[in-house]
Amino acid sequence: MIEFRNVAKTYDGGKTYSVKDLNLTIEDDEFLVLLGSSGSGKSTTLKMINRLIEPSEGSLLLDGKSITDLDLVQLRRSIGYVFQGIGLFPHMTIAENVAMVPRLLGWPLKKRVDRAKELLELIGLPYEKFGERLPEQLSGGQQQRVGVARALAADAKYLLMDEPFGALDAVTRDRLQQELLSIRRKVGKTFVFVTHDLFEALTLGDRIAIFHEGVMAQVGTGKEVMANPASDFVRELFARPAQQLKDFRGML
Repeated sequence: MIEFRNVAKTYDGGKTYSVKDLNLTIEDDEFLVLLGSSGSGKSTTLKMINRLIEPSEGSLLLDGKSITDLDLVQLRRSIGYVFQGIGLFPHMTIAENVAMVPRLLGWPLKKRVDRAKELLELIGLPYEKFGERLPEQLSGGQQQRVGVARALAADAKYLLMDEPFGALDAVTRDRLQQELLSIRRKVGKTFVFVTHDLFEALTLGDRIAIFHEGVMAQVGTGKEVMANPASDFVRELFARPAQQLKDFRGML
């Protein structure tokens, strides 16, 4: 469980806030989507979980323990992290990229190789065909899948994903969303996923936390939010795609 208790982030001593008064509980095995436009606070919220950004105020608990009491290196190695830039090491093979965190954790070679083979099979890039390739020999969508596999490699309980599909074309993005849902059913992790795409949020999230100008405007299932928007901002945010869907159906 991840708990935000009155968490805030400010860079100017409290004159302005990137995130303010955040109270949010993320349950085990939940897929929570953080939704909002650029500058809304969603990525800042995500990065505070693994202390890429340090909270200015409040408490952030991971399984009941304050993240500030945890060793920083161990904390980051125990949480999978996927971001839009992918960040694969270009001089390493795909299998070596996937096994990087287990290597840092001191896993023996055979265990690392077995884990890489298992995960490459899971993401549809079998080791026999792709394991010895370099990242430049893969498409953007394939590289993004490798990024997901690398985040899963050490069997972390939590997986943080910061707009991982945002730079991909619509067809590839849709396919990866479905693959991610399939992976989620198989591995049973807690996912925290950042996006600015409402359709992506509705596709992936058990719940959606909507951010606006540094404040969490509402959190709930897609159906709950659409049925009972907490503010005019949330109502307008969900009204646009609803109208688009209505128009699309009218064309069929």
